[in-house]
Amino acid sequence: MRRAGVDAAVAVAAAAAMAGAVGCSGGAVADDRKAGGADGAREPRELVRQAAGRLAAAGSSRASTSMAMATGGTRIVIRGEGVYDYRKRRGELWVTLPEAPAGRAARRPITELLTPGAVYLKNRGEGVPEDKWVRVDAGDSADGNLVTGGATDPLAAAELLRGARQAEYRGTVDFAGTQVRRYGGVAHLGDAAALARSGWREALRAAAKGFASAEVPFDVYLDGQGRIRKVRQEFSFLNEARRTVVVTSTTTLFDFGAPVDVRLPAAGDIFDGRIATR
Repeated sequence: MRRAGVDAAVAVAAAAAMAGAVGCSGGAVADDRKAGGADGAREPRELVRQAAGRLAAAGSSRASTSMAMATGGTRIVIRGEGVYDYRKRRGELWVTLPEAPAGRAARRPITELLTPGAVYLKNRGEGVPEDKWVRVDAGDSADGNLVTGGATDPLAAAELLRGARQAEYRGTVDFAGTQVRRYGGVAHLGDAAALARSGWREALRAAAKGFASAEVPFDVYLDGQGRIRKVRQEFSFLNEARRTVVVTSTTTLFDFGAPVDVRLPAAGDIFDGRIATR
């Protein structure tokens, strides 16, 4: 019998919404022009690849996420809000699902605890007691948990950027009152897995095998300390009709240094049975 986490990976909101989606992949950017500003002598690719390390130095932040996909001409967006401790490498998000169809009970937000090797989900849905969590191991998920819960772990998104093969400096813009540098390019999941820190390697390897393409177009905004303020990444997968679908994940980080206290569930609070997949 499969573990509950394996079933959860195909059953949470993002996976359900993606099952019948039809989308188009974005174009890739290929340019290693030198960046402007204080880091003008450094290649954009080098700066992008260092973003994960800069977050670790930042300590913590608040985060907002969104994941968008198209289903039959309708755009579905799943949103999340939370906090992240980059030194302890764990975070907490409260993910809001799209409104339920008329006549159905309103969907409660899903609480997600993010760790390097797994994501814990609460308020998962049918088949799981209200006081229990579902654990989805990254290695058991075909996407490495990058889209499983309707949100991308902010630090996983940064670790993915270590696999940047191409990057282009796109100018300086004002972001919430802060001047940030914008870069666009393409990262490779296989390269990211080889360069990522322990805990994300397995997840990125799984994603490299599970997605339709190992190439991930990205758009990232870095502040003067090299920290990610916003990153947008496009993941491609094949739906049941064997058509390529693009899921766009956007993560915004702010309020660096915010207090974070993320506590993982005790073993007895984790659901260990089979759960409904629909």
